[in-house]
Amino acid sequence: MPTTGDQMTTSEITAKASSAAFAEPQRAVTGAWIAAFAAAWLGVWMAQLGPFQVLLPVQVEEVLPTASEHWTESVMAFGIISGIAGICAIIAFPVTGALSDRTTSRLGRRRPWVIGGAVLFAVSLVALSFQTSIVGVGVFWSLVITGFCILASALTALISDQVPVRQRGFVSGWMSAPQAVGIILGVLLVTEVLVVSVLGPLVTGIFTERFYGYTALAVLLLALQLPILAVAKEIPLEKAHRQRFSFLGMLRGMWISPRKHPDFAWTLTSRVLVNTGNALGTGLLLYYLAYGLEIGIDDAEEALLPLIVVYLIGVVISALIVGYLSDRLARRKIFVIWGALSQAVAAFVLVFVTSYEATFVAGALLGLGYGAFLAVDQALATQVLPDPHDRGKDLGIMNIAFQVPQALAPLLGALVVVSLEGFRGLFMLAALAAAIGAAVVGLVRDVK
Repeated sequence: MPTTGDQMTTSEITAKASSAAFAEPQRAVTGAWIAAFAAAWLGVWMAQLGPFQVLLPVQVEEVLPTASEHWTESVMAFGIISGIAGICAIIAFPVTGALSDRTTSRLGRRRPWVIGGAVLFAVSLVALSFQTSIVGVGVFWSLVITGFCILASALTALISDQVPVRQRGFVSGWMSAPQAVGIILGVLLVTEVLVVSVLGPLVTGIFTERFYGYTALAVLLLALQLPILAVAKEIPLEKAHRQRFSFLGMLRGMWISPRKHPDFAWTLTSRVLVNTGNALGTGLLLYYLAYGLEIGIDDAEEALLPLIVVYLIGVVISALIVGYLSDRLARRKIFVIWGALSQAVAAFVLVFVTSYEATFVAGALLGLGYGAFLAVDQALATQVLPDPHDRGKDLGIMNIAFQVPQALAPLLGALVVVSLEGFRGLFMLAALAAAIGAAVVGLVRDVK
């Protein structure tokens, strides 16, 4: 029966609610929403990058009996573990993105996956602390990365679901800036403040320093997800309007035609290249300090922290300022290109100058470039998605282009370092990847 005036049938109300779940957001998100979003990502980056930079490579060194005699063995083992975790990311990002697109929970489509991903992430970190074999380390680091992918996929999709285009550069900056803060807080937490100053007397007991480090990161990860769960109110998807899911259909959906959607393809390609360049330049940094500059693994842990501080300042300043400017000027590509080229220059510095002082110059340039790239490239990615009904899945594909290079680059980098018996070729490859990525961004047509 047709409706008149302001009267609507139950089916019409349901259809309107379901269409609203897929609509482009128009209402600006509040400062409280942005703060909660930033806190969630701070927890994510602390729990992922803190172990990746310090705890994991040191743990690999400890469980390999011959690592002290042949340092290249630990580099290769670290690279292989990262590569296996990268394969998990290739599966986890699009699958969980597609499933979240179809989730009909009362909490909405994304928040159940925030909860599930955070729990898997945290539990796996604690379990990782008990591993004393290289196989155990590889298995539980892969589970850590799987939890990370589930959580990151859901948080990223919230940008497309709830943030209007005019705010996405600035909000994406608050996704990027916590990455640098997370690295430094994670490193401080597991090397200086927590273990040495606070828990030092307890370390001689039943648990190890590594346990306290991983556990502290896991607890903070969970706590920092609570604000976004409270403020990110979602419109639930009705079961009647849920798209059917099958793994065969999902596999077909993984192919997004470059001919039909060229901007998506160019953005994805540039993201793979630039993130590969960044990962090659940073993934083996601890080993570069220890063996490239020949200061030893113990001194390298201490030398890494000041470099992270420099990198932190560059990322935070660049991500927030450039993200804001990108929104105000309604321009994306020029800032993404600048960010990529800055990273290429940073890598070239380490190609031609081998000194601890040079790493500070490279760190500053890398931070400025990567902050700009992360903030604005994420906003650019949300504007080239083919279908609003598949935002989670399509952003999952985009996230593969971020996480997989981060995971696989240490393996590729280790092969380069071992083959060339040094790090210069590694940094050259990093510079070339970032520079080519900058050129590819220029091919995007429909986003300025």
